[in-house]
Order: sequence, then structure tokens, then C-alpha cells
Amino acid sequence: MRINAKALIALIACVVIAGSAFGATVTVDQAAMVNGYMNVYELDNTYLWGSGWGIGDLCAVFSSGNVTLSPNTIGDPAPYWYIGGGAPGNPGNKLMYADLYAQVDNGSLAGQSVTFIGTVLANTFTSAHVSKAFVRDFAPDYSSFNQAIVNLPASGDFSVTLATVNDPARHVQYGFETIGACVWFTDVAQFGSVIVAPLVPVADEATTFGGVKALFR
Repeated sequence: MRINAKALIALIACVVIAGSAFGATVTVDQAAMVNGYMNVYELDNTYLWGSGWGIGDLCAVFSSGNVTLSPNTIGDPAPYWYIGGGAPGNPGNKLMYADLYAQVDNGSLAGQSVTFIGTVLANTFTSAHVSKAFVRDFAPDYSSFNQAIVNLPASGDFSVTLATVNDPARHVQYGFETIGACVWFTDVAQFGSVIVAPLVPVADEATTFGGVKALFR
């Protein structure tokens, strides 16, 4: 069977355009991940409050394109934050949910399958803390959200995907959530950290053209 060259080119163009319209892949990016938020809980997981925080206050540090996530270290020694007050060896008295994320408000990720990827270079967290990768899709007034979330591995690549609602007024976020009790600053090293690098996917013949590949056989 002979295939018209113009028809084949048009078909390939349709496949590529459709793929870009319904899917988006994002990765670790210091220029985009400029938002911080902290949710604070009692040790029994009773929610207390949440507010925007600076990235440094989350204990998230970018260097050479990678980001290091560490346990939160509240500098206030009050017993509200530390059992027995802030001092070496005293355990944290609050669970901290530290979110570092990018937020897209222009509708460009609405109605898409959004995939957040990266590579964990090292994960030395003890069982006291965990860091997760997420994609969230908030209602315009932030009253509700959908999310996909995964624990970061000990090392290697991670991927998390969420199909967002097709509403350009919604807010799409992707990033990391580090969870665990706050730690007095002299004790932080023993609780470990996570280092995450960007991951840029490389398209191959199959993923670029999909079923169209069969036309060349």
C-alpha cells in the first residue's frame, strides 16, 4: 500500500500536537520553585495552622540546580516547639509539613496530564522524616484540591502524575513536601537530608511517534 507523503506528514503533526496539548512534564527548577508553605500539626496529627514561609525557613536549599531538603529547624526555643524547650537533644513538639513548590496560575496546565519528575541523588532521612513529591490542582478559591503524591526513593528517579481539571482559573502546583517533627539546629545532621536533581526526559522514536511508527514498516 502506498502512502501519500503529505498525508503522512499531516498525521505525524497531529500526533505531536495532540501529545503536547494533553500532557506536560516538569522537573526540579529553581527559577520556578519559588514558593514555600508550612502546615503545623500537633504530634498526634491534629492540625493547628498554616502560612506562607520563605524557602530558607523551610530548610530547602538550591545549589547548582539541585535542591537539598532537610528537617525543619525552628529557632524559637519555646516549649511550644520543643519538648522541654529548645536545646540539644530535646525532641520537637510539632509536626512540620514543609512545602516547596512551583505554582502555575495562567491556565497552561489546565486539563492536562501533568507529570513531575526528578532524580534523588541521596536520601539519608531516618524514619523520623520523609520527603514526598506531589502535583496538586487547587480550586480557584483554594477551597479544595486534587493531588497525586509519592514518597521519594532512597535514590534514583521518581515520577508522579495528575490529570488536572480543565479550568484555567485553577492553580496547579508541583514540588516537595517534607514531613516530620522540628529539630533543634545542633541535632539536624543525625536526621539526614534528601538531595534531588532535575531530570530531563529524552524522547525516542516510539514515544515521539507512537503508533505512527508502524507506517514506516
